[in-house]
Amino acid sequence: MALTRVSHSPTAVLLQLYRMLGSATAIVDHRNHIEDVIPGASPKLKESLSNLDNALRRAAEELEYDQRYGIQVLTPADDRYPQRLRECDDAPLVLYYKGSANLNARRVINIVGTRKCTVYGQDLIRRFIEELHLRCPDILIVSGLAYGVDIHAHRQALHNGYETVAVLAHGLDEIYPPRHRDTAVKMLSQGGLLTEHMTRTNADKINFVRRNRIVAGMSDACVLVESAAHGGGLITARLSRDYNRDVFAFPGRIGDMYSEGCNNLIRDNGAQLLTSADDLLCAMGWQNDQQLVEAQQSGIERQLFPDLSPDEQTIVSSLQQQNDQQINMLSVATNIPVYQLTAILFEMEMKGVVRTMAGGIYHLLQ
Repeated sequence: MALTRVSHSPTAVLLQLYRMLGSATAIVDHRNHIEDVIPGASPKLKESLSNLDNALRRAAEELEYDQRYGIQVLTPADDRYPQRLRECDDAPLVLYYKGSANLNARRVINIVGTRKCTVYGQDLIRRFIEELHLRCPDILIVSGLAYGVDIHAHRQALHNGYETVAVLAHGLDEIYPPRHRDTAVKMLSQGGLLTEHMTRTNADKINFVRRNRIVAGMSDACVLVESAAHGGGLITARLSRDYNRDVFAFPGRIGDMYSEGCNNLIRDNGAQLLTSADDLLCAMGWQNDQQLVEAQQSGIERQLFPDLSPDEQTIVSSLQQQNDQQINMLSVATNIPVYQLTAILFEMEMKGVVRTMAGGIYHLLQ
């Protein structure tokens, strides 16, 4: 913990020292002749390591706080430390974690994207996570608790029974943004909060950029939902590729600002095209998992619309075969007169099953 307070020392350098010497204690023991370990070590690094008194005092204060409030302090030597992240050359020397989820779950994906998530993006997230949970109920979902795609991913994960972990850009003594506190509290018992920062660390812009490497490194795959031509989601996607993780992106309509980043990534072969949960499961090789088959046979699969009338179920079946139908086409397909269909569709819209779109077109939401 004290070593993370050493100034002028990139994380990668400290991690290199840690791996070479085997422990933080060994680094401190060698601090007065660190050039024996790293020839050409900078004078600033040697100066910083030679005086750790203030850093050790701060670390002692932090450890006392963490123990008092049930915060786990994880280092690369700890089995609870995310093993996927530990493989990365710039993995944090210390992580602070509060929650119930296993950070080394069998399957881990991150869902990221713009902070200005559109209705289209929200719909994608909801349908994707619902479908994913039906087919593969044991995935840990990671994001960053930010506005937009992040918070929608966390909330849909909670709603569907997934554990979900937020990687924060500040210490665990606060939540940013404050309006997401209620969701963060729920995640403590159905996921968790993770950060590399001690308490009393501000949510500075650079911290948001740096936390993306943790989101990417601890995951098997990155799912980009919506992104402008430049944004944090694209940074996470790039880091994921650098870490040899799979990257997926949902396409959007040409010309839409918040689909431009996704479309460009797919065009440039920086991400695999994603249209459904099945695309992800197939690409990751998770669709034939024996545990998944057994779980489905045990009744984990559920009916999508358990409270629908026979006519409503007929409409759903038609829209599942061909979504976004105009009401006259839907009337022909279901053999339900338009005057009856209008009333039924209104009830279904109130239930959150369909949405009315321009031109009298009905879109199936689930």
